[in-house]
Amino acid sequence: MGASINFTFLERQATELEQLCGFAEQYAHSDPESALVKLRTFAEEMVKTIYQRQRFKPVGTVLFDMLKGDQFEAAIPDVVRTKFHAIRKEGNKAAHGGSTNSKRVIWLLREAHQLAGWYCVTFHKMDKSEFAPFREPTPTESTAEKNKANEEELTKLVEELAKAKAKYEAAEQELSELKAQQDNAQAAANTLNLTEEETRKRLIDVALIDVGWDVSQNGGNTAEVGQEVEITHVVDSREKGYVDYVLWDDNGKPLAVIEAKRTSKSAEVGRKQAAMYADALEKEHGQRPIIFYTNGYDIFMWDDAQGYPPRQLFGFYSKASLQYLVNFQRQEKEDLNTLIPNPEIAGRTYQIETIKRVTEAFEAKKRKALIVQATGTGKTRVSIALTDLLMRANWVKRVLFLCDRRELRKQAKNAFEEHLDVSITIGGGKGSETEKTRITVATYPGMMKKFQQYDVGHFDLIVADESHRSIYNMYRDLFRYFDCFQVGLTATPIGFINKSTFRMFECDPEHPTSFYPLERAIEEEYLVPYEVYTHTTKFLRDGIKYSDLTPEQQQELEENGELPEDMNAEQGQVDKDVLNKDTARHIIRNLMENGIKDATGQTLGKTIIFARNHNHAILLQKVFDELYPQYGGQFTQVIDTYDSRAEDLIDDFKGIGTNQNLTIAISVDMLDTGIDVPEVLNLVFAKPVKSKVKFWQMIGRGTRLCENLFGPGKHKNKFRIFDHWSNFDFFAQDIKEAEPTATKGIRQKLFEIRMALATVSMEQNRKAQFKTFIKLVDADVRNLPKDSISVKEKWKQVQSVLADGVIAEFSPVTTVTLSKDIAPLMRWIDMRGESMAYSFDLLVSHAEYALVKGSSDFEDFKGRILDLVNNLQTILPQVRPYLDMVNKAKSAEFWEEITINDLEELRKSLRSIIKYQHEETGGGQVGPKVIDITEDTSQVKTGFMSSGIKSIDMQIYRQLVEAALVRMFDIDPTLRKIRRGEPVTEAELSQLASLVLTNNPGVRLEVLEEFYPDLAGHLDLVIRSIVGMEKEAVRAKFTQFVQTHPTMTAQQVRFLDMLQAQIAQNGTIKLEALMSAAPFTSLHPEGIDGVFSDKDADEIITIAKQFEFPLNGSATESSAQ
Repeated sequence: MGASINFTFLERQATELEQLCGFAEQYAHSDPESALVKLRTFAEEMVKTIYQRQRFKPVGTVLFDMLKGDQFEAAIPDVVRTKFHAIRKEGNKAAHGGSTNSKRVIWLLREAHQLAGWYCVTFHKMDKSEFAPFREPTPTESTAEKNKANEEELTKLVEELAKAKAKYEAAEQELSELKAQQDNAQAAANTLNLTEEETRKRLIDVALIDVGWDVSQNGGNTAEVGQEVEITHVVDSREKGYVDYVLWDDNGKPLAVIEAKRTSKSAEVGRKQAAMYADALEKEHGQRPIIFYTNGYDIFMWDDAQGYPPRQLFGFYSKASLQYLVNFQRQEKEDLNTLIPNPEIAGRTYQIETIKRVTEAFEAKKRKALIVQATGTGKTRVSIALTDLLMRANWVKRVLFLCDRRELRKQAKNAFEEHLDVSITIGGGKGSETEKTRITVATYPGMMKKFQQYDVGHFDLIVADESHRSIYNMYRDLFRYFDCFQVGLTATPIGFINKSTFRMFECDPEHPTSFYPLERAIEEEYLVPYEVYTHTTKFLRDGIKYSDLTPEQQQELEENGELPEDMNAEQGQVDKDVLNKDTARHIIRNLMENGIKDATGQTLGKTIIFARNHNHAILLQKVFDELYPQYGGQFTQVIDTYDSRAEDLIDDFKGIGTNQNLTIAISVDMLDTGIDVPEVLNLVFAKPVKSKVKFWQMIGRGTRLCENLFGPGKHKNKFRIFDHWSNFDFFAQDIKEAEPTATKGIRQKLFEIRMALATVSMEQNRKAQFKTFIKLVDADVRNLPKDSISVKEKWKQVQSVLADGVIAEFSPVTTVTLSKDIAPLMRWIDMRGESMAYSFDLLVSHAEYALVKGSSDFEDFKGRILDLVNNLQTILPQVRPYLDMVNKAKSAEFWEEITINDLEELRKSLRSIIKYQHEETGGGQVGPKVIDITEDTSQVKTGFMSSGIKSIDMQIYRQLVEAALVRMFDIDPTLRKIRRGEPVTEAELSQLASLVLTNNPGVRLEVLEEFYPDLAGHLDLVIRSIVGMEKEAVRAKFTQFVQTHPTMTAQQVRFLDMLQAQIAQNGTIKLEALMSAAPFTSLHPEGIDGVFSDKDADEIITIAKQFEFPLNGSATESSAQ
């Protein structure tokens, strides 16, 4: 390879770096992707060299990790690190198949040239005059043989560099703490003339390049990005103006304008000026651009053409996203109020109402909505129908559907594919999508790893399933990053939804966009009710304590080799720390004997058992197989995260897998939420539940309708819950769950105790001690992840305290900023793999604070430190190099005259190995204790109890009454009168009630009136609403109308048939339903008014009034009408 064009000055100082840049120059035009990869290697090797020269603590060999290293960030100026990051990002894209061009390579070669100059000035005292200005490389002829030779030379060079690095790593353990050359590094950066204006421009350029815009390296113009664009028609009395950036479309029209203000100023300062420039560009080109205004850190977007207010973004739109927004969405959007949801996807009245509420909110310029719907009422269908409507209306093109588990991701994808004919992908990320991809289904954790691969405008709609507090706490960066419509879905009852969830979707507390509760769904028969069967044993109520056991039980325990003094399990430990096989037998037998059976009436119906943990679940399965060996181990299966086949087992349970016999699923958290198995007839709460949110989600596993489950026309009408832990009693107390407050993580606690140590050191005028802790505070701030949305929101405050000398001065203003704004950001620092190290830092810091304050708490912290030190596995090779410090810490002498410096030495030396602890085996006991003590059957308490919800109890009681009455249709004259709408006497009703009670103990007709307060004193009408009316009796009321209207259309005849069927089925009719509800609106949107003339409609309504409830008068008079 020949000499490089721009980097020859590196040859004396770093030959290998000069050669890498030479390769990049040579490939700049012929193979730009390879050139970027070479530049990335250059950046990586320069950073490694800096680590070696400065003796920084190694943080691995990944460039990103090295750039984020504590010591590197503390010593290297922001302007330099930003250039490294720009080369890293573009190099990564090229290495992973991304396309690029020679212009971008030349821009990054220019960045590399400035980095090389900074490196030589900083570390080799070279004068700026010793290297020439940058020259763009020109295209050169290349051949396959020449490229091959270059690659072989490059491979050899990289191998040599790796050997040098290996020597450094081998010597690293001998290195002492770094002495950063911060002043020297900053002075070198200043020689590059990287002014504040240059910094701002660089930040904007990098942000644009990150999303694919072609930005000129030297402030010039490209076909896509114009800089300092001259415009006319400026309103503020000037004839001309200059726009900082204009983003151009392929047709030469402006897609967006960017106004940049100083980084020290608020971005809002540029808003008015940006709007004036947009006005001028609109006059000149006939198209209003999107308005961006920024100070480099904060970016705001203003789509005033569509009437939206400005909103903060965390990046710029890509060209494709802006083209869709400006050229298509603005012009092709239809009025959402003129479109109706596809009834084939979501046709129930409440589903249509929900979708309309969301679209009305979007039409009102809101961009977020929260849908609260009971489990089983079709939240996914609603989201699919909403997606379909928004796509048809040209409001959205790309949709992201988020769920919290992989098995739910598969379920959601299948649902979308069933109803929409669009390209759908699972997982997300640029590698999994194509230009045709319209819907991406992903998990929250999965998308958190990939979301910054997209530009902020990539998705037009996010649907977030199971939107509860964990979404806000863990994944809110997803929702703040993407600039799109966002819809949250949750089944959590309104009273249990966290306030942060309402705020996240911009709803007032307890006022979601749409609400359809469980009670209403059951009342309207879109969900099935449940009955609660309690079954508790003495051990489940009181625990297992030797002193409370019967003599027979004590003997059993001792015969099993258990020591009496070891058996003292409180209630909360049962089935958690202590598993009793006979307790499990009671749970399984109760289910098999009392559970709802399938259509055969013999085999148990589909059942979910909620177990406490994996060991408990395994025991339940083992006990089942012992009690019922005839099922051959195929009937029951544990489904939890311990089994890699979990998704296949869920398919088996749904009846679409390979094991069609799987009937009982023993779940440990996996089936608590989201999984749809309508055939479920029994739920077994074999665990205590303390969260109301989770409790109702678990109940929702059984509420779904299932037609023909027991044969043709025999639908699922209820399910049964077996409560072994008195959960319903617990929640009947209506214990108000406290609104969770933001918890402080280890890093925030550590940061705050270090601030406290700095404060007390300053108060005590201990300068060296203060310097020790203030350096730690400073390093913590520099370690904040700059890609985090939360950190970006506070970037101005972060930058203000990182200015030279600000933290070291530790003024009152600075301490307030550190405490109020910076400390909460510490939670976003990645602690993976180092949690024990930071916990040790925190423990030692507390000991240091107690020491400087002279607190007696010091002895407690000392004891906890010694516990950890004494428990280290000193035989491990990772620990042996630190034995001197370990033994020193164990000695009494070390603690006699202990100082802050001693504790800091201890902390720094042992933090990285403190995780190598001996496992606490609890006296050799592995896992929970398993015993087999026979439960005292006389202490078992069973029985049915109220669900605690009146509408649910009413539905269950209705079913009991209906079952009792149906058997009497042909034998009881009073019942026949009621079904024909004939009058009955009080004596006849009393006789009917007595007969029902005689044949069905526990079924009292009088109880029905408690559920129907509007019909109190009208038992005959209550009964009629349950058993309906005879079709002939209903038809007779309409005979005259039919006879006098012989020319009715087919649509009109169908309407009358529907009306008579409704009355016969329900024994009544609500008149308003004729105008506005299904099934009547299926014939015409206006119901009866759209089918009949006003005169005929009035006549039909007069007839229907005879069947309307409630009615005035006595029971006999009511029936006579």
